[in-house]
Amino acid sequence: MAREIKKILVIKLSALGDFVLALAAMKKIRQVHKRAHITLLTTPPFEGLAKACPYFNAVETDGRPSGLGEWMALRKRIKAARYDRVYDLQTSAQSARIFHMLAPFPPEWSGIAAGCALPHKNPDRNHMHTLERQADQLKYAGIWPDAPTEPGAAPGPDLSWVLPKPSQLRPVPGGVRRRPYALFIPGGSAHRLDKRWPAERYGQLGKMLSERGYDIVIIGGLQESALARQIQRYVGQARDLTGRTDFAKVAMLGAKAALVVGNDTGPLHLAAATGAPTVVMFSSASDPELAAPRGHVTVLRADNLAELPVSAVLQAANALLPAA
Repeated sequence: MAREIKKILVIKLSALGDFVLALAAMKKIRQVHKRAHITLLTTPPFEGLAKACPYFNAVETDGRPSGLGEWMALRKRIKAARYDRVYDLQTSAQSARIFHMLAPFPPEWSGIAAGCALPHKNPDRNHMHTLERQADQLKYAGIWPDAPTEPGAAPGPDLSWVLPKPSQLRPVPGGVRRRPYALFIPGGSAHRLDKRWPAERYGQLGKMLSERGYDIVIIGGLQESALARQIQRYVGQARDLTGRTDFAKVAMLGAKAALVVGNDTGPLHLAAATGAPTVVMFSSASDPELAAPRGHVTVLRADNLAELPVSAVLQAANALLPAA
């Protein structure tokens, strides 16, 4: 008789887009291990989102220890917890180091760390989209025998738990209908500027959508406020929410948006995962075959995003928006 798995550790440390995609595997782990106590080991930026997530009983945020003392404290805590199984969804040098520090008797481990009990041995894993790769990892771990691993087959993440229930939504005062809005996500990693469509193109697109009756809402980090101001030069009434949205707010804005337009960045993945009609732009800096969001999504590709015309993005948006 198979040993009951009562205590589980899931490891997912970063980054936001990858974390959002991993929610699909996390959901499957919870579905299979219904009665287990599941702990997530992550990093501080994801604490709020993870604690709101129904897949975990506990969330720990010290998954990237910086010195010997922190490493030893993490080792001691994991050892003391006596986990029956670890699902390493990070599968990086960092998470492999966590595995090796638990020698000589690490928990049963699903991942790619050398010597682990449940290795993901598919030689094509590095050429698979994150969703199919993690589904395949769970298949190798024995908990998803019919995992959908063909390209495009794995289900995307389910973010319904982060959205307010219909009974919690407040009616609009006076019964006045608000204009539908397009959510723009023009930023991204500060050291990956080649992954950004130019702000003036967002502005030109925003002006066209505004003239058709859509409000424009801009989100991003506080450091991306300059991008919002550039867009506002074209769309004076565009609403700048840069620096004022946490992950839950981004998800709620995405869920209610008529359209989401953005670069390949974490908040875009979060908004798209709510089912929002989404246009996402990829440059040669990243491969949508490996990490594009799934759902009601159109992917546009250009080696150099500065060469992607507004007309191409508008055409993709028109295909997602309801007919006028």
